Amino acid sequence: MDVVLKYADDYVFDSFYNKMLSISVLNNATTSGMASDLMVSSWTQDNVYRQFLTVFIIVCSGGWFFYLAAACLSYYFIFDHEMMKHPKFLKNQVRQEIICAVSAIPGFSILTVPWFVGEVRGYSLLYEGTPQTTQEWLYLIATIPAFLFITDMGIYWIHRFLHHPLLYKPLHKLHHKWIVPSPFASHAFHPLDGYLQSTPYHLYAYLVPMHKWLYMGMFIFVNVWTVLIHDGNFFSHSDIINTTAHHTVHHLYFNYNYGQYFTFWDKLGGSHRQPTAEQYDAALRNNKSVWAAQSKDADTIEREDEVKAQKYKQY
Repeated sequence: MDVVLKYADDYVFDSFYNKMLSISVLNNATTSGMASDLMVSSWTQDNVYRQFLTVFIIVCSGGWFFYLAAACLSYYFIFDHEMMKHPKFLKNQVRQEIICAVSAIPGFSILTVPWFVGEVRGYSLLYEGTPQTTQEWLYLIATIPAFLFITDMGIYWIHRFLHHPLLYKPLHKLHHKWIVPSPFASHAFHPLDGYLQSTPYHLYAYLVPMHKWLYMGMFIFVNVWTVLIHDGNFFSHSDIINTTAHHTVHHLYFNYNYGQYFTFWDKLGGSHRQPTAEQYDAALRNNKSVWAAQSKDADTIEREDEVKAQKYKQY
């Protein structure tokens, strides 16, 4: 983030803050009858308040742009539009998903800003520079599977915890409004829900040394992956990777496949459910009888979860 912030400051925000602060000072000077040609002392680039505000603007605007661009590409070129005929695909669902995500992104962003400002101010373990030795190159390469495996563990347990009856309705149920999701559902969360599931990525940078450019690349990959597992098109039949089919099962049947990338933690935690021909066979995937059965099962599970939530409230 420090590299992004530096370029943003040099080419955009230096002039922006100077202009805004100049206007403020001159207005105050005019109001008080002082001379209007005062020297303006603007926030410097290392001012922590300026960094917070600038990072928020970058993350929020970047989040909107990336979400809309990636989801649009997936929606028009990958998403199986036949799924929009499913009885659990809501009226005006795509519009609702977009409104939900666009409204939530500022909340995600403001909660995320402290992590990025911490990176900018040197508190993380991110490093820069080109690896010089074989060991450094091997470490750089090894951080990719390590990042995926460790963050997948964190997301699995956070996601599973969010399905606890006490937390599901106030935080995570909004995302499960989309029982048959489109790519636009990828970021359509309650802001706190989305933030909690992103914390393993940020925490990783403070616990494990990682090259900053690789970390940035993985962070982009994470967001692309989040869109793709909601695209409703099933290219992979993997038993190891948590594919779109696995995540489709999660949205349909709620209490399975909490992982982000792999099935390992679901298998270890007893929450793995392998997709079947309902997902992989195109004829069955769009079969009305199959859709009716899926809808019935989804309704049954939702009612059961509601009963569990009421029991917990009584305690």
